[in-house]
Formats: sequence, structure tokens, C-alpha cells
Amino acid sequence: MYASNSAVVDLRPNNFDNLVLNSDHIWVVEFYAPWCGHCQQLMPEYDKAATALKGIIKVGAVNADEHKSLGSKYGVRGFPTIKIFGLDSKPEDYNGPRTASGIIEAALNAAGQKARKALGGKKTGGDSKSKDSKDVIELTDENFEKLVLNSEDMWLVEFYAPWCGHCKNLAPEWAAAATELKGKVKLGALDATVNTVKASKYEIKGYPTIKYFTPGKKDADSVQEYDGGRTSGDIVNWALEKLAENIPAPEVIQITSKESLSAACEDKPICVVSVLPHILDCQSDCRNGYVKTLNTLGEKYKKKMWGWVWSEAGAQPHIEEALEIGGFGYPALAAVNIKKMKYSLLKGSFSYDGINEFLRDLSYGRGGTAPLKGAQLPVILETTPWDGKDAEPPQEEEIDLSDVVLDEKEEL
Repeated sequence: MYASNSAVVDLRPNNFDNLVLNSDHIWVVEFYAPWCGHCQQLMPEYDKAATALKGIIKVGAVNADEHKSLGSKYGVRGFPTIKIFGLDSKPEDYNGPRTASGIIEAALNAAGQKARKALGGKKTGGDSKSKDSKDVIELTDENFEKLVLNSEDMWLVEFYAPWCGHCKNLAPEWAAAATELKGKVKLGALDATVNTVKASKYEIKGYPTIKYFTPGKKDADSVQEYDGGRTSGDIVNWALEKLAENIPAPEVIQITSKESLSAACEDKPICVVSVLPHILDCQSDCRNGYVKTLNTLGEKYKKKMWGWVWSEAGAQPHIEEALEIGGFGYPALAAVNIKKMKYSLLKGSFSYDGINEFLRDLSYGRGGTAPLKGAQLPVILETTPWDGKDAEPPQEEEIDLSDVVLDEKEEL
């Protein structure tokens, strides 16, 4: 995506380790996809930052769509992702403004930290990892059952020995992960050389050993082995993956009022809106089939924390008008970004595969969007919730034929 004469270095699997990991320099690395609109918008600013930092800090870019192995290795889940290498054992995510000045400031700050660390021979007082150990909960034989087993929180527990070198190396990473996961996952540490009851119960044979305790009510099967990496980033990503596995699938809610729509979609990044055929055109088995497909997809994409709603054709005409639904018939589906007042309409088939492909492209920033008509949420009508039953066809009115015959006689 960057010109051959650009100051941005083209990074690939065959040169990444040599140029970046084996370097003494600070590296700012962008992971991008050529088709990504946000990446294309960032390109001139990133190029400008690379030019300004030339000779001071290295700036590179990885086509993570082509070189998926590199993107996967560093946990890249969206584009563009920018990481800063060379400051510590793991890269740090850059979450600042996507401007040349923001990138330059972060890069220079990283270089300053690296220099101060080299000067002092140890982590400086300003380094978060040296002061975040307060977020690691100290566990003992006496408090373990109350804090861990009797809680419904998800726990990661490190069993360590004070003299263990690997435990000392893990300590700052464990502390940093505890801070980042605060409020989501609890991280504890238990001195297994002192608290031998719990160490024996969980068959601790080496140090450090990390155990995972599942969220919710716990029993003998609630403990599992931690099999992730030992950097704070590895620990955080592993914990969040486990946490996501325990997120319940979203309910696919019928839009019957403004409140029902708000409950399902308020504060959600995306709201998936379906309009199903009228019950006279698609009876209960047919409708339940569509709802089952939506529920299955809701389970698949539950980590996205999207809202899922549906309405019957013609029941919410203002929604259909705002999303231009109905022109292709029913069922129909659109993904709505309420904050940006934009939506994307499903053009493919209303099936698991068709909707899945549409949502997958949406997740990667593909597909066009359009503004909601009127740039505001449509009016929601109060409707009666579906009772789950088939609809009875309307009864035909009986015609009194005697009146018809009489009229004909009168005309004669």
C-alpha cells in the first residue's frame, strides 16, 4: 500500500524477526489490509509520521491480509492495528489518535522510556508494572475458599515459590495483566511453599503454575490448566477469550415498542435488524426457522456484543422506510450503527451462510453503508407481541343471496 520510496518499511514474515525483533531500535508497526477504508485514511498520516521519524525511530507496515501468520502471532483482530516494538518483551498497543503528531508523540515517548530504563538499569518509578502489584490478590490456605471458590468471578491463580527465578520474571507481567483485567477477571497469587494445603490439593509440582477457575458457581470441575503465554498481553488475551466463551448468546427480540428496541440495541456497537414475512405468508414453523437461524448467528457473534431484533413485515413501516427494506421482499436484514446513524443492507440470501458472510465482511470493515433517512431513529409503533401460534386466515363474509335475487326482480 505504501510507495517504494516511502519511509515506511515493508515488513514480511521473512524479514520481520531480523529487522524488528532482533533490533535495538524502537519500531512502530502498522498491521493493515489494502481493502480497509480506515487503513487508506491512515496512510498519509502514517507516511508523514515515518518521514518525520526517519533516522530516529523505525516505522514499518505489515500487510496482515496477505501475511496472516504475522497478524495472528500478535493478536491482530482489526485493521489498522498499530503496535510499538522494542520497549519491553512484548509489543505495546498504540491506541492514540490516528494522526502523524499522535504517532510521533507515542514513538518518542517509547524511546524516552527505553533510554531511562537503560540509564537506571531497572524499571523506573513511572513504569506501571512496578506499581500495579496492588491489583494482584494475595491468596492463602485460609482465604482461598472464600475469595475464589465461593465467588462467581472468573479467577486466574498463580502458585509460586519466592526463590523461583521464573516466578520473579512472571511477577511484573502478572501485575500488569491484573491491572488491565481489573473489573473483568481476578488474578491472585499463592505462595505454594507456605500454603501447602491448597498447593497439594491442586497438585502443584512446578513453579510458577497457573490455574483457571471458571466464572459462576464452582465445583470440583471448575478448575482447569492455564495453557497460555507468560507475557501480560498473552495472559490478558487468554483470559478475555475464556471470558467471552461464557458470555450468553444475545436474545433475538421482537420490536413491539420503543422500549423493546432500546433494551436490545442501546449502547450496542451494531444492531442487527430483521424484518420477517407476515404471519399469513409464513406460519409459525416458517417464522421459527428464521428466528432459529438468527439465534445461531447471535451465538456465533456474541463476542461482538451486538443487539439482535426483528419485526413483522408491515408492523414497523418507519423502520422499513429508514432502512429501505422491503424492496427485495421478505425476509430482509440490515446492520445498523445507531451512534453513527448508518446502516448496511443484506443483499444476499437470508440464510445462515448468506447472513454469516454479510456479518463477517461487516466485521472486517467491508461493504458499503448508507445514512439512516432523516439522520435519526425512526418512529416505533406499539404492537402486540407474537404469541408463537399460526395465524387463522380471515373469514369470508356470508352474502345473503335472497337480497341479490330480490334486487334483480325489482330491476326487472
